[in-house]
Amino acid sequence: MSCRQALMVAFGYAALVSVILPYNVLGASFISKGTRGGQNVRRVIQFSQPFDDTTPAVGLYEIEEQAITNRAISEGEMMSGVKDPILAHAPKIKGVGAGGGFGGGAKKSTSALKAQAKSHAKVLREEGVVRIDGVLSDSVADDLREFVYDLREKAEADVSSGKVQQLQRFANVLLRKNRCDLTMPLGEEVVYRGLVDSLCNSAVGQTMQALLGKKAILYELSCLISDPGSDRQVVHPDTPCASKKEEAVLYTCFMALQDVRLDMGPTVWLPKTHTKEIHDVFKDMDAPEGEESPKHQLLRKQPGVLGVLPKGSCAIFDSRLLHCGTANESDDSRALFYFSFKNPKIGYPGNPSSMRPELQKADLDLTTLIKELESFDKGKGCKQLDAIAAQME
Repeated sequence: MSCRQALMVAFGYAALVSVILPYNVLGASFISKGTRGGQNVRRVIQFSQPFDDTTPAVGLYEIEEQAITNRAISEGEMMSGVKDPILAHAPKIKGVGAGGGFGGGAKKSTSALKAQAKSHAKVLREEGVVRIDGVLSDSVADDLREFVYDLREKAEADVSSGKVQQLQRFANVLLRKNRCDLTMPLGEEVVYRGLVDSLCNSAVGQTMQALLGKKAILYELSCLISDPGSDRQVVHPDTPCASKKEEAVLYTCFMALQDVRLDMGPTVWLPKTHTKEIHDVFKDMDAPEGEESPKHQLLRKQPGVLGVLPKGSCAIFDSRLLHCGTANESDDSRALFYFSFKNPKIGYPGNPSSMRPELQKADLDLTTLIKELESFDKGKGCKQLDAIAAQME
């Protein structure tokens, strides 16, 4: 999610169109005007320090981040009752491990995978989020974690030297201080192994197919890294919910590359908030003086779950579900390898893709990707993926 989108979310909802109008320097505020549901939206946003036309872009970004952080802290106080970890969904199906996965790379039964995926898909449609354990093997998770931190160091050096542009290595992320969204390259064995484990050897691939069909489009392939000191995010959906009959837009799969403890800034999800009715409440900041707005009442009362995940497990969630990353108050960095698949019936989903530009242009569907990965797993290579990799800078 971009910084501008995040700012709009922080003060009501991520409006699809936004224009910043003249602001009051003395009051350190500005008016955000946008559209929602065909109606104009106006809201005065207060900041703790004044700024004017001479404020540099970097300064404006810092002011935005401060405003978002302050709002996130306030929301965290409202949601202090959210203490329960998300539990693994592990239907008892013959051929499937107790954690719901296959231990990353173990022999699997296609029929068992499909049966498990059907159960996971049902939970996702109802709750908007599901946890599956044993998606990545320990060795793959460890190797991927080492790889992404080495890759980040190289990417930062390449961007700093001017060799590549920022967006060729990093996607925009809400509150980027001590947090980054590092897009993944192809052509790397460890990346392929992570995709084989998750999409071929666990029920994740079949779950995506059950939800979005065989032609679901790979829309994101990246790694979210939250370092010590990263702040809590505001609650937000990744994509809007426009109508009651709207189909799911994206499903994202977060995979833990280490145990995610409570103090490491786990994601908070608010189950059953991926509906238009809930989004309408989430957008409603109006309230009589001295009373809570409908949005604040929702955040205070809606049950939530914490992404306290064991290494190698995953959480799949609907992009319309309300969620946020929490503050990393530990001494350890947290890495989540992830991908998203898009409904092939949808054009632009309302959220920029976190993926290398060359991979975005390829428009890879789920069936093609799985065939390529299965070929790699058999030692026969993956020509189409390697061809895309060869184009990457």
